[in-house]
Amino acid sequence: MERLPGWIRQHLAALRALLALTLLTGAIYPLMVTGIAQAVFNGHANGSIVQKDGKDTGSALVGQLFTDTEGNPVKKYFQSRPSAAGAGYDPTSSGASNLGPEDIVDTLPVPGAKNDKGEPDTGRQSLLTQVCSRSKAVGELEGVSGARPYCTPDGVGAVLKVFPAVGTPTRAVSVNQACPAAPFVASYQGVKVECGKPGEDYAAGRTVPIRGTGRAVVPADAVTAGGSGLDPHISVAYADLQAARVAKERGLTRDQVMTLIKRNTTGRALGFMGEPAVNVLELNLALDRLTP
Repeated sequence: MERLPGWIRQHLAALRALLALTLLTGAIYPLMVTGIAQAVFNGHANGSIVQKDGKDTGSALVGQLFTDTEGNPVKKYFQSRPSAAGAGYDPTSSGASNLGPEDIVDTLPVPGAKNDKGEPDTGRQSLLTQVCSRSKAVGELEGVSGARPYCTPDGVGAVLKVFPAVGTPTRAVSVNQACPAAPFVASYQGVKVECGKPGEDYAAGRTVPIRGTGRAVVPADAVTAGGSGLDPHISVAYADLQAARVAKERGLTRDQVMTLIKRNTTGRALGFMGEPAVNVLELNLALDRLTP
């Protein structure tokens, strides 16, 4: 070996190091970690899969929708919080909408127009209108008020574009309410409010959100999507709001449903971080075991 040229000895040493590190970090270490995980944290290591009647029905760590084929909520089940991950809770599209609190003006769909893909133009809902429409829908489902500050009664953002941008207003438009909808306010500073015309450019106007008198009853997590889009939990307040509807659909008392909510509520992490939350999948499966 000593008679081999120096460059060959260096390459052989590098090869031996490569083989040793490959064995250590590519085989021994992964097998050791996997073995410990399977022995000590078996459920978590395998994805926290939850079964029903011996079949996999979901993961306790990933949320899912409880809707019918048309996307309508199945009334006998608790509903999850909204998700912006793909079509909903898609792990391959995990993420938030990235829309901020200043996103309050919609792009109204233009009748007969098509988008870049040749599909009918659907416009674009602002974050505010998404929150308003979700709140209205939840209110109708649960039989409570879906009103919120800065939302119109028909479930869009209560926003005006006022012209000119500076000075005494001469024109005001409810930009999120497409004609022929009646504007949520009749006038603004003595100027009659118009409905929004799809395709018209209102960018030059001053944006004026109107708070109104609406008081939010529907919890925040019922109208906003989580950062990952995969959140399997809802707040205790949102679960409580749904309890009466679920109890009625299943022929149970509200107290029975509330008991199940408490059993499926997890406390604060480490006793002080975050808020108590309810795992929706596990709660719905508990309901199915009680009343199929």
